[in-house]
Amino acid sequence: MLVSPLRESLVLAVLCGDQRPPDMHSIEKLASVRYTDAAGLAEALRGADALFVYDFLSDAVPGAWHAADRLRWLHIASAGVDPVLFPALRESDVVLTNSKGVFDDSIAEYVLGVVLAFAKGFARSLDLQRETRWQHRESERIAGRRALVVGTGGIGRAIARLLRAAGMTVAGAGRRAQDDDPDFGTVYAADELDKHLGYVDYVVAVAPLTEQTKGLFDARVFAAMKPSARFVNVGRGELVVTADLIDALRAGKLAGAALDVFETEPLPAESPLWTLDNVLVSPHMSGDFVGWRNTLVEVFAANFQRWLDGKPLENVVDKKLGYVPSVR
Repeated sequence: MLVSPLRESLVLAVLCGDQRPPDMHSIEKLASVRYTDAAGLAEALRGADALFVYDFLSDAVPGAWHAADRLRWLHIASAGVDPVLFPALRESDVVLTNSKGVFDDSIAEYVLGVVLAFAKGFARSLDLQRETRWQHRESERIAGRRALVVGTGGIGRAIARLLRAAGMTVAGAGRRAQDDDPDFGTVYAADELDKHLGYVDYVVAVAPLTEQTKGLFDARVFAAMKPSARFVNVGRGELVVTADLIDALRAGKLAGAALDVFETEPLPAESPLWTLDNVLVSPHMSGDFVGWRNTLVEVFAANFQRWLDGKPLENVVDKKLGYVPSVR
């Protein structure tokens, strides 16, 4: 268990870039807080007991790690921990926690939204509206359609529950196969993913980024999906071999894709994904509801108080696995 620090000498470094986290007043009363951008991170880390990575898309931590001479705890303001899970951190005694749970329901709502957008042809309706064309069309039902959610953590489970509530049949894919999961019913082993893709209408990627999942969705996987299926990525851009996805969409091997995350962000202007008519692009915002920044600080502040009180921290990441292990 992480030993609670002496309050009078506690130093907290906060990596925040151009925008400081809101509502830090309660924490500032309990510790000496050093706000910094990437350029000043090494200096801020010297003598710091804890690091709050509020700028969770930053890749600055590995380069400044040499200055972390007293660090005992690192918290990242996201569910994904890949920006900070580098070898030196893995091998250290520094405890890593994340913001698991904050974005579960909002990402699930996004996924349901894009499923409905595809089924009801909303993008086409907007195009016709701009052209002032009255063109009657039929739309698809989503009730009875099959979805496979790849990633069985909290976000994947929230997605499964919402899609099932909308009448869809949902299964999961994770590290281990299971037949009686409370949210998915059936969970397939991820290493046998391609065996089950030919039966589903929507494939949702929400797995954490690890050495095992990087490039998981490649040409072989897309070829295993049926041509009428749609692909949704709300996990990490690096889960997908982008060139293979573009080829599959252009060749008609997939009916469409909704993408919120990309290998390169922002998505380059020259990317074909911007102009393919069967692709929905959003700028890494599927979880960002009104007030999410405040909620991230609330999660950190609650864990910070637990640390001061000598209680076990919540959302402790298994640094070998790369995520918070499920208690199920």
